[in-house]
Amino acid sequence: MTKIPDFPLNNDVLMPQLGFGVFQVSDEEAERAVAVAIRAGYRSIDTARIYENEEGTARALKAAGVPREELFITTKLWNADQGYDSTLRAFDASLARLGLDYLDLYLIHWPMPGRGTYLDTWRAFGRLYADGRVRAIGVSNFLPEHLTRVMDAGDVVPAVNQIELHPYLSQAELRAFHAEHGIVTEAWAPLGQGKGLLDDAALAPIAAKHGKTAAQVVLRWHLQLGNVVIPKSVTPARIAENIDVFDFELDTEDVAAIAALDAGSRLGPDPATFAWMG
Repeated sequence: MTKIPDFPLNNDVLMPQLGFGVFQVSDEEAERAVAVAIRAGYRSIDTARIYENEEGTARALKAAGVPREELFITTKLWNADQGYDSTLRAFDASLARLGLDYLDLYLIHWPMPGRGTYLDTWRAFGRLYADGRVRAIGVSNFLPEHLTRVMDAGDVVPAVNQIELHPYLSQAELRAFHAEHGIVTEAWAPLGQGKGLLDDAALAPIAAKHGKTAAQVVLRWHLQLGNVVIPKSVTPARIAENIDVFDFELDTEDVAAIAALDAGSRLGPDPATFAWMG
Protein backbone atom coordinates (compact mmCIF):
# COMPACT_ATOMS: atom_id res chain seq x y z
CA MET A 1 0.00 0.00 0.00
CA THR A 2 1.41 3.39 -1.03
CA LYS A 3 2.20 5.95 1.67
CA ILE A 4 1.29 9.42 0.44
CA PRO A 5 3.38 12.37 1.68
CA ASP A 6 1.66 15.01 3.77
CA PHE A 7 1.58 18.68 2.83
CA PRO A 8 1.54 21.35 5.60
CA LEU A 9 -1.26 23.91 5.48
CA ASN A 10 -0.80 27.44 6.80
CA ASN A 11 -2.11 26.42 10.24
CA ASP A 12 0.25 23.41 10.45
CA VAL A 13 -2.50 20.88 9.76
CA LEU A 14 -1.10 18.15 7.50
CA MET A 15 -3.01 17.30 4.31
CA PRO A 16 -2.09 14.37 2.04
CA GLN A 17 -0.66 15.74 -1.19
CA LEU A 18 -2.62 13.25 -3.27
CA GLY A 19 -6.26 12.53 -2.54
CA PHE A 20 -9.31 10.95 -4.11
CA GLY A 21 -12.11 12.96 -5.72
CA VAL A 22 -15.71 11.87 -6.30
CA PHE A 23 -17.00 14.58 -8.66
CA GLN A 24 -19.74 13.30 -11.00
CA VAL A 25 -19.90 9.98 -9.16
CA SER A 26 -23.28 8.66 -7.99
CA ASP A 27 -23.87 7.95 -4.31
CA GLU A 28 -23.73 4.19 -4.89
CA GLU A 29 -20.62 4.42 -7.08
CA ALA A 30 -18.95 6.65 -4.51
CA GLU A 31 -19.39 4.02 -1.84
CA ARG A 32 -17.64 1.42 -3.98
CA ALA A 33 -14.92 3.73 -5.35
CA VAL A 34 -14.00 5.26 -1.97
CA ALA A 35 -13.73 1.77 -0.49
CA VAL A 36 -11.32 0.75 -3.27
CA ALA A 37 -9.35 3.98 -2.84
CA ILE A 38 -8.91 3.52 0.90
CA ARG A 39 -7.70 -0.06 0.39
CA ALA A 40 -5.18 1.27 -2.16
CA GLY A 41 -3.77 3.75 0.37
CA TYR A 42 -5.68 7.01 -0.21
CA ARG A 43 -6.49 8.80 3.02
CA SER A 44 -7.79 12.14 1.68
CA ILE A 45 -11.31 12.07 0.23
CA ASP A 46 -12.83 15.12 -1.50
CA THR A 47 -16.59 15.44 -1.91
CA ALA A 48 -19.16 18.28 -1.99
CA ARG A 49 -22.79 18.88 -1.18
CA ILE A 50 -23.66 19.36 -4.85
CA TYR A 51 -22.14 15.97 -5.78
CA GLU A 52 -24.95 14.27 -3.83
CA ASN A 53 -22.64 11.49 -2.68
CA GLU A 54 -21.72 12.48 0.89
CA GLU A 55 -23.81 9.60 2.25
CA GLY A 56 -22.21 7.01 -0.05
CA THR A 57 -18.82 8.37 0.93
CA ALA A 58 -19.82 8.02 4.58
CA ARG A 59 -20.76 4.37 4.16
CA ALA A 60 -17.36 3.62 2.64
CA LEU A 61 -15.53 5.50 5.40
CA LYS A 62 -17.42 3.63 8.10
CA ALA A 63 -16.86 0.22 6.51
CA ALA A 64 -13.14 0.84 5.91
CA GLY A 65 -12.26 0.59 9.58
CA VAL A 66 -9.49 3.20 9.26
CA PRO A 67 -9.04 5.33 12.39
CA ARG A 68 -10.65 8.75 11.97
CA GLU A 69 -7.41 10.57 12.74
CA GLU A 70 -5.77 8.89 9.72
CA LEU A 71 -8.39 10.27 7.32
CA PHE A 72 -8.59 13.74 5.78
CA ILE A 73 -12.15 14.53 4.68
CA THR A 74 -13.09 17.57 2.60
CA THR A 75 -16.52 18.75 1.56
CA LYS A 76 -17.76 22.00 0.05
CA LEU A 77 -20.55 24.48 0.69
CA TRP A 78 -22.84 24.83 -2.30
CA ASN A 79 -23.72 28.19 -3.85
CA ALA A 80 -27.36 28.22 -2.78
CA ASP A 81 -26.30 27.86 0.86
CA GLN A 82 -24.03 30.91 0.99
CA GLY A 83 -24.73 33.42 3.77
CA TYR A 84 -23.91 33.34 7.47
CA ASP A 85 -26.79 31.40 9.00
CA SER A 86 -27.41 29.23 5.95
CA THR A 87 -23.73 28.22 5.91
CA LEU A 88 -23.90 27.02 9.50
CA ARG A 89 -27.01 24.97 8.72
CA ALA A 90 -25.43 23.52 5.57
CA PHE A 91 -22.31 22.54 7.49
CA ASP A 92 -24.39 20.67 10.06
CA ALA A 93 -26.25 18.85 7.28
CA SER A 94 -23.06 17.82 5.47
CA LEU A 95 -21.46 16.65 8.69
CA ALA A 96 -24.53 14.53 9.45
CA ARG A 97 -24.56 13.00 5.97
CA LEU A 98 -20.87 12.18 6.30
CA GLY A 99 -21.42 10.67 9.75
CA LEU A 100 -18.54 12.67 11.22
CA ASP A 101 -17.93 14.73 14.35
CA TYR A 102 -15.68 17.19 12.52
CA LEU A 103 -14.31 17.96 9.06
CA ASP A 104 -10.68 18.26 8.10
CA LEU A 105 -11.31 20.87 5.39
CA TYR A 106 -14.41 22.88 4.42
CA LEU A 107 -14.42 24.91 1.20
CA ILE A 108 -16.65 27.59 -0.31
CA HIS A 109 -17.35 25.93 -3.65
CA TRP A 110 -17.55 29.06 -5.85
CA PRO A 111 -17.17 32.79 -5.09
CA MET A 112 -20.42 33.79 -6.81
CA PRO A 113 -19.28 37.45 -6.86
CA GLY A 114 -22.54 38.64 -8.40
CA ARG A 115 -24.44 37.42 -5.37
CA GLY A 116 -22.11 39.17 -2.94
CA THR A 117 -22.40 36.73 -0.05
CA TYR A 118 -19.00 35.08 0.14
CA LEU A 119 -17.73 37.43 2.87
CA ASP A 120 -20.67 36.58 5.14
CA THR A 121 -20.06 32.95 4.27
CA TRP A 122 -16.40 33.28 5.22
CA ARG A 123 -17.40 34.75 8.59
CA ALA A 124 -19.44 31.60 9.24
CA PHE A 125 -16.45 29.50 8.18
CA GLY A 126 -14.37 31.42 10.72
CA ARG A 127 -16.84 30.55 13.45
CA LEU A 128 -16.79 26.86 12.53
CA TYR A 129 -12.99 26.93 12.59
CA ALA A 130 -12.84 28.79 15.91
CA ASP A 131 -15.28 26.29 17.42
CA GLY A 132 -13.03 23.40 16.36
CA ARG A 133 -15.64 21.82 14.12
CA VAL A 134 -13.32 21.94 11.11
CA ARG A 135 -9.53 21.68 11.21
CA ALA A 136 -8.93 23.99 8.22
CA ILE A 137 -11.05 26.26 6.02
CA GLY A 138 -10.55 27.32 2.45
CA VAL A 139 -12.15 28.16 -0.84
CA SER A 140 -12.54 26.81 -4.34
CA ASN A 141 -12.44 28.59 -7.69
CA PHE A 142 -11.54 31.95 -6.11
CA LEU A 143 -9.62 34.51 -8.15
CA PRO A 144 -7.03 36.88 -6.60
CA GLU A 145 -9.59 39.66 -6.17
CA HIS A 146 -11.90 37.34 -4.21
CA LEU A 147 -9.04 36.01 -2.08
CA THR A 148 -7.86 39.54 -1.33
CA ARG A 149 -11.31 40.59 -0.10
CA VAL A 150 -11.53 37.52 2.13
CA MET A 151 -8.08 38.12 3.61
CA ASP A 152 -8.77 41.82 4.16
CA ALA A 153 -12.07 41.08 5.90
CA GLY A 154 -11.01 38.39 8.36
CA ASP A 155 -8.31 37.00 10.58
CA VAL A 156 -8.00 33.60 8.88
CA VAL A 157 -6.22 33.26 5.54
CA PRO A 158 -7.75 30.45 3.44
CA ALA A 159 -5.66 27.32 3.84
CA VAL A 160 -6.48 26.03 0.37
CA ASN A 161 -7.85 27.27 -2.94
CA GLN A 162 -9.08 24.34 -5.04
CA ILE A 163 -9.01 25.39 -8.70
CA GLU A 164 -9.20 23.92 -12.17
CA LEU A 165 -5.58 23.09 -12.99
CA HIS A 166 -4.01 20.78 -15.58
CA PRO A 167 -1.31 21.12 -18.25
CA TYR A 168 -3.70 22.95 -20.60
CA LEU A 169 -4.48 25.45 -17.79
CA SER A 170 -1.43 25.68 -15.54
CA GLN A 171 -2.62 28.77 -13.58
CA ALA A 172 0.91 30.11 -13.02
CA GLU A 173 -0.20 33.58 -11.89
CA LEU A 174 -2.78 32.26 -9.44
CA ARG A 175 -0.32 29.70 -8.08
CA ALA A 176 2.20 32.49 -7.53
CA PHE A 177 -0.45 34.52 -5.66
CA HIS A 178 -1.18 31.50 -3.47
CA ALA A 179 2.51 31.00 -2.71
CA GLU A 180 2.90 34.65 -1.75
CA HIS A 181 0.05 34.40 0.78
CA GLY A 182 0.60 30.91 2.17
CA ILE A 183 -2.39 29.33 0.42
CA VAL A 184 -2.05 25.77 -0.84
CA THR A 185 -3.04 25.17 -4.47
CA GLU A 186 -5.29 22.14 -4.93
CA ALA A 187 -6.04 20.98 -8.47
CA TRP A 188 -9.42 19.79 -9.67
CA ALA A 189 -9.71 18.20 -13.14
CA PRO A 190 -5.99 17.39 -12.79
CA LEU A 191 -6.14 14.91 -15.69
CA GLY A 192 -8.30 17.09 -17.92
CA GLN A 193 -11.56 15.18 -17.29
CA GLY A 194 -10.91 12.69 -20.08
CA LYS A 195 -11.21 15.39 -22.75
CA GLY A 196 -8.07 14.71 -24.77
CA LEU A 197 -5.22 15.75 -22.50
CA LEU A 198 -3.97 12.22 -21.86
CA ASP A 199 -3.87 11.55 -25.61
CA ASP A 200 -1.63 14.56 -26.25
CA ALA A 201 1.39 13.47 -28.29
CA ALA A 202 3.74 15.41 -26.02
CA LEU A 203 3.05 13.06 -23.11
CA ALA A 204 3.73 9.73 -24.85
CA PRO A 205 7.56 9.94 -25.00
CA ILE A 206 7.74 11.15 -21.39
CA ALA A 207 5.56 8.24 -20.25
CA ALA A 208 7.65 5.76 -22.26
CA LYS A 209 10.89 7.13 -20.83
CA HIS A 210 9.73 6.53 -17.26
CA GLY A 211 7.74 3.35 -17.87
CA LYS A 212 4.58 5.10 -16.72
CA THR A 213 1.22 6.09 -18.21
CA ALA A 214 0.31 9.58 -19.41
CA ALA A 215 -1.96 9.97 -16.38
CA GLN A 216 0.88 9.12 -14.01
CA VAL A 217 3.14 11.61 -15.77
CA VAL A 218 0.56 14.40 -15.39
CA LEU A 219 -0.03 13.58 -11.73
CA ARG A 220 3.74 13.60 -11.13
CA TRP A 221 3.90 17.03 -12.83
CA HIS A 222 1.31 18.33 -10.35
CA LEU A 223 3.20 16.94 -7.37
CA GLN A 224 6.49 18.45 -8.50
CA LEU A 225 4.80 21.84 -8.98
CA GLY A 226 3.76 21.65 -5.32
CA ASN A 227 0.06 21.15 -5.97
CA VAL A 228 -2.28 19.03 -3.90
CA VAL A 229 -4.10 16.85 -6.41
CA ILE A 230 -7.34 14.83 -6.30
CA PRO A 231 -7.74 12.53 -9.33
CA LYS A 232 -11.10 10.81 -9.77
CA SER A 233 -11.88 7.35 -11.07
CA VAL A 234 -14.38 4.58 -10.44
CA THR A 235 -12.18 1.95 -12.09
CA PRO A 236 -10.12 -0.05 -9.55
CA ALA A 237 -7.12 -0.41 -11.88
CA ARG A 238 -6.98 3.35 -12.50
CA ILE A 239 -7.48 4.14 -8.83
CA ALA A 240 -4.38 2.04 -8.14
CA GLU A 241 -2.51 3.54 -11.11
CA ASN A 242 -3.14 7.11 -9.96
CA ILE A 243 -1.53 6.54 -6.57
CA ASP A 244 1.54 4.85 -8.04
CA VAL A 245 3.38 8.10 -8.76
CA PHE A 246 5.97 8.36 -5.99
CA ASP A 247 8.70 6.14 -7.44
CA PHE A 248 9.89 8.36 -10.31
CA GLU A 249 10.71 12.00 -11.01
CA LEU A 250 10.28 14.17 -14.07
CA ASP A 251 13.44 15.88 -15.26
CA THR A 252 13.81 19.48 -16.43
CA GLU A 253 13.18 18.52 -20.04
CA ASP A 254 9.98 16.67 -19.14
CA VAL A 255 8.65 19.57 -17.11
CA ALA A 256 9.41 22.03 -19.91
CA ALA A 257 7.58 19.86 -22.47
CA ILE A 258 4.50 19.70 -20.25
CA ALA A 259 4.67 23.44 -19.50
CA ALA A 260 4.57 24.11 -23.25
CA LEU A 261 1.07 22.60 -23.39
CA ASP A 262 -0.47 25.50 -21.44
CA ALA A 263 -3.08 27.18 -23.61
CA GLY A 264 -5.14 28.86 -20.89
CA SER A 265 -8.03 26.55 -21.82
CA ARG A 266 -10.78 26.08 -19.25
CA LEU A 267 -12.93 22.96 -19.12
CA GLY A 268 -15.17 24.40 -16.42
CA PRO A 269 -16.93 27.73 -15.82
CA ASP A 270 -15.27 31.09 -15.39
CA PRO A 271 -15.26 31.89 -11.65
CA ALA A 272 -15.71 35.60 -12.41
CA THR A 273 -19.16 35.02 -13.90
CA PHE A 274 -20.38 31.57 -12.75
CA ALA A 275 -23.74 32.03 -11.01
CA TRP A 276 -25.51 28.65 -11.05
CA MET A 277 -27.41 28.01 -7.85
CA GLY A 278 -28.46 24.44 -8.61
